[in-house]
Amino acid sequence: MPRKSNSKRASQRSVDEEVAAVVALLKRRGSKRNREGMARYAIPSDKAFGVPMRKMQDIAKRLGHSHELAAALWEAGWYETKILAAFVDEPERVTPAQMNRWCKDFNSWADCDTVCFHLFDRTPYAYRKVEQWARRRDEFVKRAAFALLACLALHDKQAEDETFLRYFPLIEAASADDRNFVKKGVSWALRLIGRRNTALN
Repeated sequence: MPRKSNSKRASQRSVDEEVAAVVALLKRRGSKRNREGMARYAIPSDKAFGVPMRKMQDIAKRLGHSHELAAALWEAGWYETKILAAFVDEPERVTPAQMNRWCKDFNSWADCDTVCFHLFDRTPYAYRKVEQWARRRDEFVKRAAFALLACLALHDKQAEDETFLRYFPLIEAASADDRNFVKKGVSWALRLIGRRNTALN
């Protein structure tokens, strides 16, 4: 039993050390100019390094996939570590509780859409979360519902038309929401559903 405990501690140290190395790398790759530019796209930069998306994708490829590393990167709380978490996590190991926790942490369209596009829509719980989050009041939780629906419309090629038709009442109800990021999420979902085929259009 002590050996198992020691192994767990060693494993946690390894993950913590990897996160520290990633944060140090992001700090080197970021720039003040990019941080200042984030404001033009309504992305908070108070806890960001200013690393371009392309460079983050390159880093994610080198990191590979790891559910444990993704969780630790998310907890680190930087804009870039949260984006990397979406790239390196394993969709089949994501839980509904994790989806709810991460969704509550969204503070911009950028982390919301990236996580939905690269991770959440590949989980078995995606459609259920659309229904749950669409009824929430928080701006980025509600946006996540429709960003996720848009991603499913784009990526789930096997889904029947009825799968998306049942979300039209939620889309109609949210279309009256005058908050910019919710409104754009609703529009995104509706447009991508309509692009699937003539009947849905």
